[in-house]
Amino acid sequence: MPRLSYEATVRSCFAAYIVQAIINNFVPLLFVTFSESFGIGLGKITLLITFNFTLQLVVDFVSAYTVDRIGYRKCMIAAHFFSALGLFFLAVLPFILSDAFTALLISVAVYALGGGLIEVLVSPIVEACPTKNKEREMSMLHSFYCWGFVGVILISTLFFHLFGTGSWRVMTLLWMIVPLANMISFFFVPIYDIVPEGEKKMGTGNLFSRGIFWLFLLMMIASGASEQAVGQWASAFAETGLGVSKTAGDLAGPCLFAFMQGLSRFFYGKYGDRINLRKMMETCAVLCIAGYLMTSLSPHPVISLAGCALCGFSVGLFWPGTFSIAAGTLPAGGTMMFAFLALAGDAGCSLGPTLAGFVSEAAGGELSSGILAAIVFPCTMLAALLILRKYRRL
Repeated sequence: MPRLSYEATVRSCFAAYIVQAIINNFVPLLFVTFSESFGIGLGKITLLITFNFTLQLVVDFVSAYTVDRIGYRKCMIAAHFFSALGLFFLAVLPFILSDAFTALLISVAVYALGGGLIEVLVSPIVEACPTKNKEREMSMLHSFYCWGFVGVILISTLFFHLFGTGSWRVMTLLWMIVPLANMISFFFVPIYDIVPEGEKKMGTGNLFSRGIFWLFLLMMIASGASEQAVGQWASAFAETGLGVSKTAGDLAGPCLFAFMQGLSRFFYGKYGDRINLRKMMETCAVLCIAGYLMTSLSPHPVISLAGCALCGFSVGLFWPGTFSIAAGTLPAGGTMMFAFLALAGDAGCSLGPTLAGFVSEAAGGELSSGILAAIVFPCTMLAALLILRKYRRL
């Protein structure tokens, strides 16, 4: 077999983000089906999402101290194995165990382990590849999560339309093929040293003693929160703005948001060599603030929906851009840096919609009030980027 090049590694990492999109976004499409089939309340079923992302946060933290000892190749193969196994359990365990909800929790726990590992591993693996423009590759990498998100919704919806939701176990097993196929590729693709030759890997104390690292953590929290504070409510705006059914709104809203997010990442991935990343992120932060204002203050639902789409486009560069700048600023940060950045980003993903939800409830169910309160997150990102500009001048 001829020796594979780094392009094969990058392609496998692109596919890995599609795997993560599958395990994060397929099960929510089945909530109603699970409720009707197994007699589980929707409130209880939605705990599956919380359980999934909580476990991924734990994996992010543990990975900071274990991945380097185990090795990137073994960890990436394990990540895909657990992703596939979790999907297999999802299709089988509820019909074997007496308690269907316990079966679902076990399935989620297994694939959450895979998803958490993938999130920690893919960015440093791509960053370590000898690519010509690492910032472009990082942006393109993260766009594949968005394309995977859209693909999971559209393909699954089409499948259910043709064969009925009762065939969800077949669809689950079909999705399982993706992580299995990509797992095989990671047996063969080259994986390069994460920390550049000649650089001494930074420990926890050294990393956290750097003020600039705390700034990057703040940027990751703001990135995740800015994205999810609107993204989690995208379906509500689609339903209102387009006057469609709740089911159509659930599909159109998140798909529109993810498509716009992926579009911005793809755009930078294609033309990033001509654009200053930090300046582009500053522009995106301003656009994101404008999107929040359009979404929350406009009296016209269609304009609110357009604001939601603008938010999707503008937040696209926040996460991969912060990863790229951090890697360039702290090249010896290694696995630990990427793991803690992912942990901060995931924490922001939880914080953003939580704040929006609490404020909305306090305002008598006015969702626009919650979105307006969450504008603090893109404002924080803009402030952090302006601070970063001063740091770069020192």
